[in-house]
Amino acid sequence: MVTAAQPVLPRTAAGTLRPRAAAVRHLGPNWYSSVMGTAIVATAGAGLPGAFPGLRTFCLVVWALSAVLLMTLLGARALHWTHHRDQARAHLLDPAMAPFYGCLAMALLAVGGATLVVGRDWIGTPAAVAVDAVLFGVGTVAALAAALAVPYLMIVHHRIRPDQATPVWLLPLVAPMVSAAVGPLLVPHLPPGQAREALLLGCFALFGLSLLATFVMLPVIFSRLLTGGPLPLVLTPTLFLVLGPLGQSTTATGKFADFAPGVVPAPYDQGFALLAVLYGVPVMGFALLWFGLAAAMVARARRRGMGFSMTWWAFTFPVGTCVTGAESLARHTGLLALDRLAVALYALLLAAWAVAAVHTLRGVLSRALLTAPR
Repeated sequence: MVTAAQPVLPRTAAGTLRPRAAAVRHLGPNWYSSVMGTAIVATAGAGLPGAFPGLRTFCLVVWALSAVLLMTLLGARALHWTHHRDQARAHLLDPAMAPFYGCLAMALLAVGGATLVVGRDWIGTPAAVAVDAVLFGVGTVAALAAALAVPYLMIVHHRIRPDQATPVWLLPLVAPMVSAAVGPLLVPHLPPGQAREALLLGCFALFGLSLLATFVMLPVIFSRLLTGGPLPLVLTPTLFLVLGPLGQSTTATGKFADFAPGVVPAPYDQGFALLAVLYGVPVMGFALLWFGLAAAMVARARRRGMGFSMTWWAFTFPVGTCVTGAESLARHTGLLALDRLAVALYALLLAAWAVAAVHTLRGVLSRALLTAPR
């Protein structure tokens, strides 16, 4: 007998009780990758050279979509933690899922940066600055928490074999790099003096934190590939995640060079301009090498029957950071070849985003992506 104090839970066709908010039980933090991948389409498109008819309007629409996606996912994940805490804890203790908690920070930061770059056309600069400041602050705290907590869990609680290393491990480590690349956008909106310099150098510290952590992790991942062979088919798209710290760090050094004059004392302001080119060019070269290797591995996996999964969103945000990195290098070197590289990479980004978005929408409508992973 059900009393007034006992809530009536919906039942399945078999008559068994179904938990509340059942649709979000298996909604993991990896879903924030769709927000990241959408926001970077707007940001990268806004920085392309030349005037493409309708591109700015398209970027504005995509930014609005990313903002809606972010709010929707934040609400859905709140339901997940409220009604399915056992599953949420299981995600934290799962070495394959825990690194995706870095995606929450990057989603907040990506939407915040896109708001100031693109969204200001719609909501105005003062509102865009306010939104970006909030998302940057919360996102940076979340990024630092992920960069500390996830490796701690991997060391203390997870039991990982060397053959389980994947590029997914980079996610919590690259999150502070996204803060480093987004933060300089707020520098001109702070009072002149200490506040501006503190923010810019703080972002430079985040750059170093993420870069050195990435340098530690990359050899582990590459060693796994060389000694363990190709990744499982479903994880093969995650090879593109390696492009994230490469493209984002190149973007970040370009932002430092853009905003350092008048903020950082001489001669260090000019040092950032040197860093943008002397660091960015070789790193972009390695990014293109890795892009070719990852594309070859994905083509191989596709021939062997790799189907769609949420890992396909790895084709979006990392490639988008390479677009913004190439745009930055083009501004600081004046090379037309880098302009063309940025346009070519953006075309690939658009194609990857469209494919991932269509398959994700189809999977949500059919609930195929909302069931327990096999």
